[in-house]
Amino acid sequence: MRTPTVVVAADGTDASRSAITWAAEEAHRRGQPLRVTTVMDWDWSTARHGYAGELFETERQHADGLVNTLARRAREAVPGLEVETDVLIGNPAAQLIIDSENADLMVLGSRGHGGFAGLRVGSVSQRVATHAHCPVAVIRETAVSGDRPVVAGVDDSPAAEGVLETAFTAAHQRDTGLVLIRSFLPPPGVRSPELDAEEHARFTEQVAPWRAKFPDVRVETLLAHDGVAGVLVGVSHSAQLVIVGSRGHGVIAGTLLGSAGLQLLHHAECPVLIVRSGHQPLQPETRKTE
Repeated sequence: MRTPTVVVAADGTDASRSAITWAAEEAHRRGQPLRVTTVMDWDWSTARHGYAGELFETERQHADGLVNTLARRAREAVPGLEVETDVLIGNPAAQLIIDSENADLMVLGSRGHGGFAGLRVGSVSQRVATHAHCPVAVIRETAVSGDRPVVAGVDDSPAAEGVLETAFTAAHQRDTGLVLIRSFLPPPGVRSPELDAEEHARFTEQVAPWRAKFPDVRVETLLAHDGVAGVLVGVSHSAQLVIVGSRGHGVIAGTLLGSAGLQLLHHAECPVLIVRSGHQPLQPETRKTE
């Protein structure tokens, strides 16, 4: 049986070093081991000597040294944490997407080597965040205060249960408040306090089972009349974590695959956690308490 594991992909940049610390703390909160992974960008099909030769060995030694150094950083951040290392070989995005099949969470730095100024998410992180098989967290270079709330965008799709479970669990583990935001866009020209009240009542009903299961979490539910990605980007400067679903319908349709999702990944001021649509959450009535 597969051991639940947090995987952090790192390349030695400032963003990946921040991701190491964040991933170590998250693995500790979850009670799971951490695997520190890097990818040698090596195309064996065109390399003159394949996996042999001095150049390959030099690159491999560098990769081994990098993951060992970063593993020490993780152990220093969380003493006693179980930390493994791994070096993958091949196209970085493709290898990490494959590796995500064996992870409960994959953590990425927001920008790696070769990133362009002004782009907050590198091409590898963007591809992995879009196509990974497990939830993905994208971490900024700068630290975020732990007294800030967790924020989540919640739609009315079945996939929203996974977002709610993740959001309540994250707030509970961090002993902080939770802000749930729904973007409500009534038909053009049809906007009234009554419609807002009806939608807010539906939202409150949807959240109620999770409030009952996590009575210690301080929850605020908000309706917004703008696109959800822009709203979440706006509140990210005062949040410690923003959580969204990878797909849905209605208010966050195409969150990850469309321009709205890319806007959030590129412009959020705090870590972004993307819950996969295939993630099977524990339902409120069956979730075990410790």
